[in-house]
Amino acid sequence: GHGGQGGHGEPEYFGDGGYPHGQGGAPDPYAANNPGHTQAFSVGEDPYTQGETYQAGAAPAGPVGPRLHWKALLRGIVLSPGQTFLQMRDYTMWGPALVVTFLYGLLAVFGFDGARNDAINATLSNAVPIVLTTAVAMVLSSFVLGVVTHTLARQLGGDGAWQPTVGLSMLIMSLTDAPRLVFAMFAGGDATFVQALGWATWVAAGTLLTLMVSKSHDLPWPKALGASAIQLVALLSIVKLGTF
Repeated sequence: GHGGQGGHGEPEYFGDGGYPHGQGGAPDPYAANNPGHTQAFSVGEDPYTQGETYQAGAAPAGPVGPRLHWKALLRGIVLSPGQTFLQMRDYTMWGPALVVTFLYGLLAVFGFDGARNDAINATLSNAVPIVLTTAVAMVLSSFVLGVVTHTLARQLGGDGAWQPTVGLSMLIMSLTDAPRLVFAMFAGGDATFVQALGWATWVAAGTLLTLMVSKSHDLPWPKALGASAIQLVALLSIVKLGTF
């Protein structure tokens, strides 16, 4: 990994020709945030690396390993996160990220006591829209939070691509909170045990997010934690307070 200063002053690594790289008080180190700058990119391209990462399916440094199958990916996030995040930093994983987050969202209704009672007491035709709306809302909010985390990581000098960062952050958020939801379905979100489990899984989410950002963006962990902070605070409010 780079040292503290390593991420800066290497424009040739980014291959972006001449954006300032955060020297001192440069107004915006990543010009992709400037108005009009994002229009030029097609949907599949990364506005930061201008799609170069995906031309050969590898970052300039070369991929750490082959793309993981979704089962190996999900297992790896839980059992060997460091290796998994490093290996997947060059690959997109929209399929697993969207499916897992959507399934998580379907369960999420049962984690909020108000919505849970509505869904359980509603007839099926009324419950389906409640559940589907919640699931779509969870997918969208986790996507937005992932983008926020990625943008912050870039501002802090990270060099990762946005699609793997967002995909992994969606998976981390869903997988870590799933155990709490499973118990909340039976015991209710307010049960002491479920609350305690929620805190434990939230800490796990913070640990995994920090590790992922640090691997994906080649950042020291304090910066990685800083980049994950907004997502973690949002998770806390969604998960612990049950407020949307």
